[in-house]
Amino acid sequence: MEIVKAVLQVGDSVVAAVRTPERFVAPFGADKNLLITQLDVTNVEQAKKAVQRAVEHFGRIDVVVNNAGYGLLGAIEEASDEDVRKNYDTNVFGLLNVTRAALPYLRKQRSGHIINMSSVGGLTAAAGWGLYSSTKFAVEGITEALAEELAPLGIHATAVEPGRFRTNFLEGTSLSRTSQVIEDYGATVGKTRKFAEQLNGKQPGDAAKLAAALIILANAERPPVHLPLGKDTLTRFRQKIGAFEKEIEQWQDVITGTDHDDVNRAV
Repeated sequence: MEIVKAVLQVGDSVVAAVRTPERFVAPFGADKNLLITQLDVTNVEQAKKAVQRAVEHFGRIDVVVNNAGYGLLGAIEEASDEDVRKNYDTNVFGLLNVTRAALPYLRKQRSGHIINMSSVGGLTAAAGWGLYSSTKFAVEGITEALAEELAPLGIHATAVEPGRFRTNFLEGTSLSRTSQVIEDYGATVGKTRKFAEQLNGKQPGDAAKLAAALIILANAERPPVHLPLGKDTLTRFRQKIGAFEKEIEQWQDVITGTDHDDVNRAV
């Protein structure tokens, strides 16, 4: 909702494609720059119709923000097959449905920007968030490849990695928890569960400022492929890179010793 507010405030047009359109009627009313349409991203035909309606209404699409997603909290072993598949259906396949629906129009106009909302969990995983992070790791890979594939066509792709922002992400509407709880994971995943409860409503990130950052990103002439948002995201990513570098140093001989002997032979 903050993204819609930010777009309207700068005078641009926005299509709010949501599962429950009535939620947006009261806050925004009849704004000529706002089109509200129904969309369940897991439904391929709804994705196509939502994009088609947007083009018919406004004449073109300049920016696609893939923001649909929810969290899954639990140990890898604790999650059921259904838990995992549902999370992937929304976070990964839903994103692909919308992207594939929009790309023919962007290719035709030879311009556009696909912004995929990833997460700090797409840069580094943690106990309890492994399966959710795996969906966001997928988003990272999809976005990096898209950026390379679409660049010659004048289309940009960016993965945005927000940290802990004060939204409803940690509440029941946006967070699913595994029904199975295994005591052996109490010292790891158990701590994560408690921390999530304590953090809810106290996250450091400001959602309105995130929306403002997306406006800057959407208007950038040369947007980045990755945009981590929040000091916490930057800190955790740098910690991961530092630890990775140390492992490379420690395992340098093993890492570089797997090529065929003739690879480094002088010609």
